[in-house]
Amino acid sequence: MFYHKDGYPEENELVMCTVTGVQYNSVFCVLDEYGKSGMIHISEVAPGRIRNIRDYVVENKKIVCKVLRINEERGHIDLSLRRANENQRREKNMLIKQEQKAEKIIENMAAELKMEPKKLYDAIAKPILEQYEYIHMAFQEHVDGEGDLRSLAIPKEYLEPLIARVVDKIKPKSVTISGTLSLSTYAEDGVDKVKEALAAAERTDERVTIRYLGSGGYKIEVTAEEYKEAEAVLDKAIQAAEAIVKRSDGGAVAFARE
Repeated sequence: MFYHKDGYPEENELVMCTVTGVQYNSVFCVLDEYGKSGMIHISEVAPGRIRNIRDYVVENKKIVCKVLRINEERGHIDLSLRRANENQRREKNMLIKQEQKAEKIIENMAAELKMEPKKLYDAIAKPILEQYEYIHMAFQEHVDGEGDLRSLAIPKEYLEPLIARVVDKIKPKSVTISGTLSLSTYAEDGVDKVKEALAAAERTDERVTIRYLGSGGYKIEVTAEEYKEAEAVLDKAIQAAEAIVKRSDGGAVAFARE
């Protein structure tokens, strides 16, 4: 990646690291975005007793860590692997992937313009990074209509070609939430009631999709621009199914989020 942050990270910041060395009681890493070295003590690799540290980390592995302590005078950065939870790791990985995709847009543009990729990246990224933490954030806001790349001091000769590529390659922001919907009824026409309930759920919004999983379970999925909106659509769909099933003898509805 071309992306680079100056200085040191902040305590509790999540950082993407590359493992460079593994010893009996410690792991050495390079913080990819800062180009600095850090260390993970074995007690911060995983909870509980660790018999073999290599069961968790090996050289060249990419890991997401949380910054514990920083000593700028000595150049020491203490990291923790175990204190970065699954959601935090997933979010950080997604952030890096989005930035890599943004950089790829610039690399492809450089190839078409027969330019050195780093030179074009610097020309485009510098004015963007004055206002955004990552360049992909500016690209995404432009596509979503929440920002405009034309308002930034990107060199004019690159601006419109860049916008054309950003609009072509980056989709508007959306989120998808899903879960398992279980429907049961002892009514004589129970099968018909279940079908009716599922149809009612799908009719509540075109963004609702349902498919059969087996054993009375159905995957219900909603895609929307924001989590709050997706949650509201999902709740409405479940309530529509529930209203029909609960009118039948012994009808019950259960929902479990994924």
